[in-house]
Amino acid sequence: MTGRLVWENLKHRPMLTLFSVLLMGIPVTLILALVGLTQGLLQDSQRRQQGTGADIIIRASTASGVVSFSSATIPEKVAAKIEEQPHVKLAVGVLNHSIDPPLVITGVDLARFDRMSGGFVYKKGGPFKSPDDMLIDEAYAAQTHKTVGDTVTLLNHAWHVAGIIEPGKLARIAVQLGVLQDLDAATGKIGQIYVKVDDAANIDAVVKELDALETGYKINTLEEYVAMWTPSKISGVKEFTVVIMVLGVVIGFLVVGLSMYMSVLQRTREIGILKSLGASKGFILTIIEVEAMLLGVGGTVLGIVMSFGACWLVRTLVPASIPMIVVQSWWPIAGLITLLGAGLGALYPGLNAARQDPIEALAYE
Repeated sequence: MTGRLVWENLKHRPMLTLFSVLLMGIPVTLILALVGLTQGLLQDSQRRQQGTGADIIIRASTASGVVSFSSATIPEKVAAKIEEQPHVKLAVGVLNHSIDPPLVITGVDLARFDRMSGGFVYKKGGPFKSPDDMLIDEAYAAQTHKTVGDTVTLLNHAWHVAGIIEPGKLARIAVQLGVLQDLDAATGKIGQIYVKVDDAANIDAVVKELDALETGYKINTLEEYVAMWTPSKISGVKEFTVVIMVLGVVIGFLVVGLSMYMSVLQRTREIGILKSLGASKGFILTIIEVEAMLLGVGGTVLGIVMSFGACWLVRTLVPASIPMIVVQSWWPIAGLITLLGAGLGALYPGLNAARQDPIEALAYE
């Protein structure tokens, strides 16, 4: 009986029901989009770091935060010195320059990087042939509508697209190391050093050896470094997520509170009839709360659907800048947040309805 009453009440006010579901779906979409953006960026960065084929990464002591790239403060000769250490197979220095956060242009010695990683996979074109040549990955090519032979102007310099590479190795945009050093006035300097060890069993031993050199640089195994790329370790991300979640509860509270309050006003005579037939205060409150929960479920489902739309839109417009993903593990979390807001929002209208006097309600015009 309760279920039928609730369903009929929602059907009786289709526009108000749809409007409430839509407004409750918006915070769900915001939460899922935020999580998808954050985790998409981090997973993409992790994949590109792992694609280097390195076992150890060395960053300058000035590198702050987990995801920040070091400035060009490491002399190139340091990479040569590291390569002389026991069990070190290869040490490749790179230089990064932020162009449009989170996009970065990376200067690399292509021949040495190919030896470490196995080389880029070329979808079109090929490697550098002249100093102004540039490699871009498929995502950046799609975002900027560039192809082999086109010109890209970055850092006030005209680059020639020599090749389009498969994503997932080191960089979205790669140029020759020496050219980027000259543009950055960082001749002979690099920002990071990727180290390849002769045997995985020797990684920890090499890290200890490098630490013993007391270079003052930050030295981590690549596994450790990649593990740092999580939302909980990125400054501000966790706090921002909490703010969005609180906003979701508040929006759900306000939307359902207003919707249920209007519903109670419209159904005063109905409530009076139910109470005159013996309906208890708990029964009346249950009807209102169940309606709110159904609105919350509808808002959650709609929000999940809209998050797919948001993901498609972002991937279509800016696949390189924001590699957004759909994080299914957050669906129940977003749903619980919405239901919490809905339950709290329906509490006052429900209690108000339960307290109504049946005689006054029946006399209501």
